Amino acid sequence: MSLRINDTAPDFSANSTEGNIAFHDWIGDSYAILFSHPRDFTPVCTTEFGAVAQLVPEFEKRNTKVLGVSVDSVTDHAKWKSDIEKVAGVPANFAIIDDSDLTVAKTYDMLPADYYLPTEGRTPAHSATVRTVFIIGPDKKVRLTMTYPMSVGRNFAEILRALDAVRKTDGVPLATPANWIPGQDVIVALALDDAAAEAKYGQLDKKLPYLRFAKDPA
Repeated sequence: MSLRINDTAPDFSANSTEGNIAFHDWIGDSYAILFSHPRDFTPVCTTEFGAVAQLVPEFEKRNTKVLGVSVDSVTDHAKWKSDIEKVAGVPANFAIIDDSDLTVAKTYDMLPADYYLPTEGRTPAHSATVRTVFIIGPDKKVRLTMTYPMSVGRNFAEILRALDAVRKTDGVPLATPANWIPGQDVIVALALDDAAAEAKYGQLDKKLPYLRFAKDPA
């Protein structure tokens, strides 16, 4: 069964470019982004990992750790990181785990229906839907998932925006409207009546009885 929002993200241990990682311990009190890809030394994946490398400082500002999942070995990852740096212009300063046995890909249901494939001779097409993103909270619960086909590179600016929205609304009676970016008004949940909402968030902009905006609480 696929992982759903608010499911506990499965724990695992895996070798990585930064040594062995016990996932839940590694997350600690941070948020985490777990993102996977079909194979090292492939064009779309190289551009994606380059985008992540450029955004590492932004993730760090948001108390968020980033972990790449690959169906290749740590030895291959170490070699591939030099290509990523050439494309990104910055080092790939985040861990990438060895999932050559597909343990994590299967546990997180990242693979297509015909995932029972031999390691030997496996091509990127065989693991085509291993292009998945999970945003996970400090409580180890899944906050958000995204899955892309092999031919479509992910928009990591959107992933960063989604992370901001998750963190903004986590555990508080707020939501973010379509296309929201930090600093814009947020939606106050209907769990608060008008008086309680204004006491907590100030003057409301009431577009509809059920659609009430408040200034973004920084």
